[in-house]
This record gives sequence, structure tokens and C-alpha cells, in this order.
Amino acid sequence: MATSADLTPGGALDEERVQQFLEKVISDSAAAVAGLCTSLGDRLGLYAAMAGAGPLTSTQLADRTGLAERYVREWLAAQVAGEYVTYAPGTDTYLLPDEHAAVLADQDAPTYAAGFFTLLQALYATEDALMTAFRTGEGVGWEEHGPALFAGTAKFFRPGYAAALVPEWLTALDGVVEKLERGALVADVGCGYGYSTTLMAQAFPRSRFRGFDFHRPSVEAARENVAEQGLGDRVSFEVATAQDFPGEDFDLITFFDCLHDIGDPGGALHHAEEALADDGTCMLVEPNVSAHAEENTNPIGRAITASSVAVCLPSALAQHGPQALGNHAGEEAMRQIADEAGLHHWRLAAETPVNRVYAVGR
Repeated sequence: MATSADLTPGGALDEERVQQFLEKVISDSAAAVAGLCTSLGDRLGLYAAMAGAGPLTSTQLADRTGLAERYVREWLAAQVAGEYVTYAPGTDTYLLPDEHAAVLADQDAPTYAAGFFTLLQALYATEDALMTAFRTGEGVGWEEHGPALFAGTAKFFRPGYAAALVPEWLTALDGVVEKLERGALVADVGCGYGYSTTLMAQAFPRSRFRGFDFHRPSVEAARENVAEQGLGDRVSFEVATAQDFPGEDFDLITFFDCLHDIGDPGGALHHAEEALADDGTCMLVEPNVSAHAEENTNPIGRAITASSVAVCLPSALAQHGPQALGNHAGEEAMRQIADEAGLHHWRLAAETPVNRVYAVGR
């Protein structure tokens, strides 16, 4: 961490430190460009085709994927340079190690992370709009981004939800699983593509689930997903905001990674308090980052706080509400908002490297 002496204007530069930081910036630049290749590998099925296949030539991989060999060969060179793929010069073959495949190829694995790279095209495309927002203080609405943001967000969060939501997070909420097993009414606020909603519905067939999101294209995608899974008898999706979603006497109301995107988080929690059953529970899932900037100097903290600059804060500001949190406001700020909304009981129920899960009630 820099000291006051390091920051003194006019001080002599430490050339070694300049070189070290230059190398870091070049490394970051390389990662930013390589991210496009990662997204292409994910979306074109290149990683999936390599997973478990053993060593492949570029021609064999092109044949497996139906892609142009010359592009595939160039893509493989970039993968070798990034150490995502290994290369054997003697046989001119490329290998995706099984450990790498668990991160890049299997969308059902809890370690799958390639979905994040789908977001990149949407994030970079809004740079000009963000420049204007910085100058005016206005927002950039969620709906102003390209479809890649919506699909990429759902794709990125789904593996973590699939791994932890039912076996860990819900079981950490006092008495909630028992209610769900008997038959409960659940509202999933800010449901997006509905992956969180359907995961709960699959696990608890006696309960009914209603997903709400203000973004119509996401709601339409959620409806398609639930129809494909045959869960339409107990799952529905509606266009509604966090402040006006319909219904009452919900046994469980969930907010998955969305409360910080809302321009009026207090209003959202107040509406949730009114819609809860007498002994109902709110589950808030938020990023596992700190309100103190110096505590986020790690890869997860860096990714999440940068996402707040690009998406979360601008989305909240675009709603012209009373409070734009950003995604690293911290537990104390959210706890105070909940308390003011009538939700006085607050408990950290579960935690992962990416998320913190809070059980909240009256």
C-alpha cells in the first residue's frame, strides 16, 4: 500500500517500481484483450469441444466445431499464450487440461466462470454513455445495455446459485426449508432470467414461486426457461418493480444480487416487509466485498467494484431514487436500510467467496 512519502509531489521516481507497475498494466491490457478470445471460446463451443477430448490438432478442433481452421489455429495460439491451453510441438496438438475444463467448459459445474466474459461486449459498448454519465451525474439504465449483459449476468451467476442456493443458503435460514417442503409462497424479486426461481421450484415441488423483474426481455426469457423445464404449474414470471410487485403473505422473499441496483432500496425493502407473511423471511444475496476500498484489493473485489462503476451504480442512478448504493456499500449500510424499512432482525446466514447471504425479518 502506498504511504504518504510515496505520494509526495515532485519526489524522485523509483524506476524499479515504475517498471513493476508498467508490467502490471501491460498484463491487465493483455487480459482485457484475451477476454474476447475467452468469450469466443465459450460462445463458439471451442472449450466444450476440447473438454475430455485429449490432444487435438487445430484441424481436428475445427472439424469438431464446424469452424474455420485458420481462425481456430489463431485462437489456439492465444490460448497457449494465456496458459489456458497447453501445446505439444512434436505432435502439433493442443490440450485443454481437465482442471481448466471445469472452469471454462462445463456450464453446470460450480467452478464455471467463462460466462462472465459474455458481459464484456455489453460493458465496453457503454463506455461513451458512461463518460456522459460521469459528466452529468445521470444514470445509464439496465435496459440501455446490450443483450449480452442480461445473458452474461444470468450465465455467470447460475453455477454459484446451483451449487449453494438449495443445499446451503436456504438451509441456513431458520425454518424456511420446512415451510418450502410443506408448501410455501415465494417471491423472487429482480429474478432476471429466473434461474434462481426455477432452482428453488425444482427442489420444492409443493411450493409456488413468483418471479418479478422490471426488465421485460429478461422476464420473457425466464418464461421460456420455465416452459422448457415444465414448471409452469408452480412458477410464474411477471414484469414488476421491487417497489410495486403484486401479492401478499409471502413466506419467503428473495433478492439475488439486485438490491444494490435499485434506486430506492429502502422502498423495495419496505414493500417486501408489507408483502411478507407474519412469520416470513427475506433473503438478501449481495456481493462479498467491503465498504472499505483498501479491503477489496483482490481479484474478486476488483471485478465486483469495477462492475459497480460500469453497471450497478449507473443503473441505480438512472432510476432517480433517493439512494444509489453501488455494489459495495457494505453490511452496515444495508442493515440500516432494512431496519428503517421495518425489517429489524438481521443475520449473516451464509457466505461464499463471491456472495454474502443475509436472513432478514421483522
